[in-house]
Amino acid sequence: MHPEKCTVWCGLYAGGIIGPYFFKDAVGRNVTVNGDRYRSMLTYFLLPKMEELNLVDMENFGEQFISRNGPVSWPPRSCDLTPLDYFLWGYVKSKVYRNKPATIPALEYNISEEIRAIPAEMLEKVAQNWAFRMDHLRRSRGQHINEIIFKK
Repeated sequence: MHPEKCTVWCGLYAGGIIGPYFFKDAVGRNVTVNGDRYRSMLTYFLLPKMEELNLVDMENFGEQFISRNGPVSWPPRSCDLTPLDYFLWGYVKSKVYRNKPATIPALEYNISEEIRAIPAEMLEKVAQNWAFRMDHLRRSRGQHINEIIFKK
Protein backbone atom coordinates (compact mmCIF):
# COMPACT_ATOMS: atom_id res chain seq x y z
CA MET A 1 0.00 0.00 0.00
CA HIS A 2 2.86 2.40 0.82
CA PRO A 3 6.20 2.49 -0.98
CA GLU A 4 9.23 1.39 0.97
CA LYS A 5 11.22 4.27 2.44
CA CYS A 6 14.42 4.81 4.34
CA THR A 7 14.92 7.05 7.34
CA VAL A 8 18.35 8.58 7.64
CA TRP A 9 20.05 10.66 10.34
CA CYS A 10 23.20 12.77 10.08
CA GLY A 11 25.01 15.13 12.37
CA LEU A 12 26.83 18.12 10.96
CA TYR A 13 29.71 20.07 12.48
CA ALA A 14 32.35 22.37 11.02
CA GLY A 15 34.79 19.49 10.65
CA GLY A 16 32.50 17.12 8.80
CA ILE A 17 29.40 15.01 8.88
CA ILE A 18 28.64 12.19 11.26
CA GLY A 19 26.65 9.56 9.44
CA PRO A 20 24.61 8.70 7.62
CA TYR A 21 22.80 6.39 9.98
CA PHE A 22 19.90 4.42 8.47
CA PHE A 23 17.20 3.33 10.89
CA LYS A 24 16.67 -0.44 10.61
CA ASP A 25 15.28 -3.17 12.83
CA ALA A 26 17.21 -6.20 14.11
CA VAL A 27 16.85 -8.02 10.79
CA GLY A 28 17.81 -5.04 8.64
CA ARG A 29 14.36 -3.83 7.55
CA ASN A 30 13.79 -0.09 7.27
CA VAL A 31 11.84 1.39 10.14
CA THR A 32 10.58 4.79 11.18
CA VAL A 33 12.02 6.67 14.13
CA ASN A 34 10.53 6.41 17.60
CA GLY A 35 11.95 7.31 20.98
CA ASP A 36 13.60 3.93 21.61
CA ARG A 37 15.20 3.79 18.17
CA TYR A 38 16.46 7.35 18.44
CA ARG A 39 17.90 6.71 21.90
CA SER A 40 19.57 3.56 20.56
CA MET A 41 21.10 5.53 17.66
CA LEU A 42 22.44 8.13 20.11
CA THR A 43 23.87 5.48 22.44
CA TYR A 44 25.33 2.98 19.97
CA PHE A 45 26.16 5.18 16.98
CA LEU A 46 26.51 8.88 17.77
CA LEU A 47 28.28 8.83 21.13
CA PRO A 48 30.90 6.24 20.04
CA LYS A 49 31.44 8.17 16.80
CA MET A 50 31.93 11.42 18.73
CA GLU A 51 34.47 9.68 20.95
CA GLU A 52 36.23 8.21 17.92
CA LEU A 53 36.44 11.68 16.33
CA ASN A 54 37.58 13.21 19.64
CA LEU A 55 34.70 15.68 19.68
CA VAL A 56 35.11 16.40 23.36
CA ASP A 57 33.78 19.96 23.11
CA MET A 58 30.28 18.78 22.16
CA GLU A 59 27.77 18.43 24.94
CA ASN A 60 26.52 15.13 26.25
CA PHE A 61 23.50 15.38 28.54
CA GLY A 62 23.85 11.91 30.07
CA GLU A 63 20.47 10.41 30.80
CA GLN A 64 18.65 13.68 30.18
CA PHE A 65 17.08 14.58 26.87
CA ILE A 66 15.61 17.60 25.17
CA SER A 67 12.12 17.26 23.75
CA ARG A 68 8.76 18.98 23.62
CA ASN A 69 7.54 16.84 26.53
CA GLY A 70 10.81 16.33 28.39
CA PRO A 71 12.54 18.06 31.28
CA VAL A 72 14.22 20.58 28.91
CA SER A 73 11.92 22.32 26.42
CA TRP A 74 12.93 22.11 22.79
CA PRO A 75 12.64 25.45 21.00
CA PRO A 76 10.11 25.81 18.20
CA ARG A 77 11.32 24.14 15.02
CA SER A 78 12.89 26.49 12.53
CA CYS A 79 14.35 25.01 9.36
CA ASP A 80 15.98 28.41 8.77
CA LEU A 81 18.30 27.74 11.71
CA THR A 82 19.15 24.09 11.23
CA PRO A 83 21.98 23.46 8.75
CA LEU A 84 20.71 19.95 8.15
CA ASP A 85 17.41 21.44 6.94
CA TYR A 86 18.56 24.57 5.13
CA PHE A 87 21.58 22.90 3.54
CA LEU A 88 22.29 19.19 3.84
CA TRP A 89 19.03 17.47 2.96
CA GLY A 90 18.26 19.70 -0.03
CA TYR A 91 21.81 19.38 -1.32
CA VAL A 92 21.92 15.60 -0.94
CA LYS A 93 18.43 15.16 -2.36
CA SER A 94 19.42 17.15 -5.47
CA LYS A 95 22.18 14.59 -6.11
CA VAL A 96 20.99 11.15 -5.00
CA TYR A 97 18.26 10.73 -7.62
CA ARG A 98 20.43 11.59 -10.63
CA ASN A 99 20.96 7.94 -11.57
CA LYS A 100 17.37 7.03 -10.60
CA PRO A 101 18.05 4.38 -7.93
CA ALA A 102 15.53 1.57 -8.30
CA THR A 103 15.97 0.01 -4.86
CA ILE A 104 16.30 1.22 -1.28
CA PRO A 105 19.85 -0.19 -1.00
CA ALA A 106 20.80 1.77 -4.14
CA LEU A 107 19.27 4.92 -2.67
CA GLU A 108 21.10 4.37 0.64
CA TYR A 109 24.35 3.86 -1.28
CA ASN A 110 23.80 7.13 -3.20
CA ILE A 111 23.04 8.99 0.04
CA SER A 112 26.21 7.65 1.68
CA GLU A 113 28.37 8.47 -1.34
CA GLU A 114 27.02 12.00 -1.79
CA ILE A 115 27.50 12.79 1.89
CA ARG A 116 31.09 11.52 1.75
CA ALA A 117 31.71 13.63 -1.37
CA ILE A 118 30.78 16.97 0.23
CA PRO A 119 33.94 19.09 0.24
CA ALA A 120 35.28 20.28 3.60
CA GLU A 121 35.29 23.87 2.31
CA MET A 122 31.54 23.66 1.72
CA LEU A 123 30.94 22.46 5.27
CA GLU A 124 33.10 25.29 6.60
CA LYS A 125 30.92 27.79 4.71
CA VAL A 126 27.78 26.16 6.10
CA ALA A 127 29.20 26.47 9.64
CA GLN A 128 30.06 30.14 9.01
CA ASN A 129 26.56 30.76 7.69
CA TRP A 130 25.06 29.09 10.75
CA ALA A 131 27.20 31.26 13.05
CA PHE A 132 26.05 34.34 11.10
CA ARG A 133 22.40 33.31 11.54
CA MET A 134 22.89 32.75 15.28
CA ASP A 135 24.62 36.11 15.63
CA HIS A 136 21.72 37.81 13.83
CA LEU A 137 19.22 36.14 16.17
CA ARG A 138 21.20 37.22 19.21
CA ARG A 139 21.40 40.85 17.99
CA SER A 140 17.75 40.97 16.93
CA ARG A 141 16.50 39.15 20.03
CA GLY A 142 14.94 36.34 18.03
CA GLN A 143 13.29 38.32 15.25
CA HIS A 144 12.76 36.85 11.78
CA ILE A 145 15.83 36.52 9.61
CA ASN A 146 14.30 37.39 6.25
CA GLU A 147 17.26 39.51 5.14
CA ILE A 148 19.54 36.50 5.59
CA ILE A 149 17.30 33.94 3.97
CA PHE A 150 16.04 36.11 1.12
CA LYS A 151 19.26 37.97 0.32
CA LYS A 152 19.11 40.10 -2.78
